Amino acid sequence: MQGVKRKLVYVTFYELIGLCMSTLGLAYLSDTQASHTGPLAVMITTIAMLWNLIYNSLFEYWESRQAKRGRSVARRVAHAIGFQLTLVVYLIPLIAWWLGMSLVEAFLVDLAFIVLVPCYTFAYNWAFDRIFGLPNSALAAA
Repeated sequence: MQGVKRKLVYVTFYELIGLCMSTLGLAYLSDTQASHTGPLAVMITTIAMLWNLIYNSLFEYWESRQAKRGRSVARRVAHAIGFQLTLVVYLIPLIAWWLGMSLVEAFLVDLAFIVLVPCYTFAYNWAFDRIFGLPNSALAAA
């Protein structure tokens, strides 16, 4: 599976799993009900989904221009960490506003996700590539 179809399947399942983790995790970490964190998790998931599509397109554009093809552990780690660190810029202010807390408190709430999401992203990408194969950008040139 390649192209837009691959990206849509990838991001849909990635974010559905992330939505469940976010709703429950935010409720636990902020000591509130899931009914209060659920809409926040939907906003976070929507932002993450849009950013995921953009980020992966940019990453694959960069990746296709590299002399060395394939997805090494180092490249997968860089992808996962890069995605999470750039996403935090968008999410910390939203979490602070929604939960009525300072940016520092929101960062502390999000810290668990900052650590968990790159691990989840790494594992998800590995499993996705094993199931659906590598994208053209990671395949050796013909």
